[in-house]
Amino acid sequence: MVPQEASEESITRSGFHHELEDTKSDARSLVTFDGPDDVYNPLNWPFSKKLKNTLLYGFTTMGSTWASSIFGVGPLIWAPVSELYGRKVSILPPFFIAACFVFGTATAKDLQTVMITRFFTGLFGSAPVTNTGGVMADMWPPRDRAVAMAGYAFAVAGGPLVAPVVGGAIDQSYLGWRWTHYITGMLICFIFLVDIVFMDETFAPVLLVYKAPQLRLQSGNWALHTTHEEWDPSLGQFAQKFLSLPFQMLFDPIGFLFSVYAAFVFGILYLTFASFPIAFQEERHWNEVQGGLPFLSIILGTIIGSAINISNQKFYIAKLQANNGVPVPEARLPPVILGAVVFAAGNFIFGWTSSKHIHWIGEMIGAASIGIGFFSIFQGSINYMVDTFTKYSASAVAAMTFLRCILAGILPLIAGPMFHNLGVNWASSLIGFIAAGMVPIPILFYLYGARIRARGRWSRPPQPESGAQKGSAGNGRGERATV
Repeated sequence: MVPQEASEESITRSGFHHELEDTKSDARSLVTFDGPDDVYNPLNWPFSKKLKNTLLYGFTTMGSTWASSIFGVGPLIWAPVSELYGRKVSILPPFFIAACFVFGTATAKDLQTVMITRFFTGLFGSAPVTNTGGVMADMWPPRDRAVAMAGYAFAVAGGPLVAPVVGGAIDQSYLGWRWTHYITGMLICFIFLVDIVFMDETFAPVLLVYKAPQLRLQSGNWALHTTHEEWDPSLGQFAQKFLSLPFQMLFDPIGFLFSVYAAFVFGILYLTFASFPIAFQEERHWNEVQGGLPFLSIILGTIIGSAINISNQKFYIAKLQANNGVPVPEARLPPVILGAVVFAAGNFIFGWTSSKHIHWIGEMIGAASIGIGFFSIFQGSINYMVDTFTKYSASAVAAMTFLRCILAGILPLIAGPMFHNLGVNWASSLIGFIAAGMVPIPILFYLYGARIRARGRWSRPPQPESGAQKGSAGNGRGERATV
């Protein structure tokens, strides 16, 4: 997400002068990749190196979501930072700081301390959640990206799904609730140490910044530089060019509707988490460990949802090839449409099989259906936003993350009053009716998305790239995808 060019207006004038300061260097001085097959380009890394970094960044994301708090503000900070200083630098320091605040929660003596430490855990812990998707876009081309994105999306959802099962067992043991945070902090620290040793930087413009000084030294040509270095990184320019863009994306029809839809689905997932103690421990009189087991049904649903998204790849690749290699965002939407229907149906099934006189397998099927719908919508929406906004996708997905995490923090607060007053059946039905009312959103964009994109300021379709252009992709001109 670097500026496409450094205009004189974007450079803060200093008090320093030089007799050649008005002599501009030409394009021959720009450091780029050595052709389309340069192995230094993350898109051309060996499969084993891509897989290693996919797993490392994925586990880092899961470690962060394991300790998930309100992530709303963090994405608006860490996404721009990753576009300036790289993925690794923007992920690991905040990740470690988040671990420190997790330990702070474990040792808290009062509610105020818990609230403060949880806030900062969320603020710093959101860095992996925000930027790891960008890592997938850095390394994997569009035709292969769906599988990598499935791993990223599962890492985002996997932490909140697995953690309650483990946390319930710990809380009910002699260890007590504090050890849920001690173990989380130790998990984050372990992942952090592994990342320090084995994780690689993947953001192409920053890799070229690493390359440029070596070329200057060995050639003696001190004019060699990258476009990533051609701008003023002052706080004012940072705020103007980066922090404001996610909010501008919310005024785009696609950016707004898909951000709201993904936020709704993500918030409902957390609302469902909060309803499980009522549905299973209060209604069915299960203990705390048993009450955490239904999370496994949602995990099963997310696995099925991942398979649905991956199975759409054949259709997507056919559309990609027919469009001369230019991504067709609407080809990402069939799983989202299916997921929207299944998500609404899952809430109805969950609600109307919640009676203790009905076998618990009915509720498990409903919860699994919610997981299928959630994951199909969540992953498909991310892929759609990346393909739609291309070089502006970092800001688009940051806006989506901002909204979805705000709802994920707010909706669980109403779970108790809502499910106690309406009952599990009608509370779940209310959610189902709202979800059913949103089913037309992906259908609308599947049918008319191309026309809507053509009119948008940020979403106009890119032109097909030539081989030379592909070779210089990621050289620092424009904003790379950050999901």
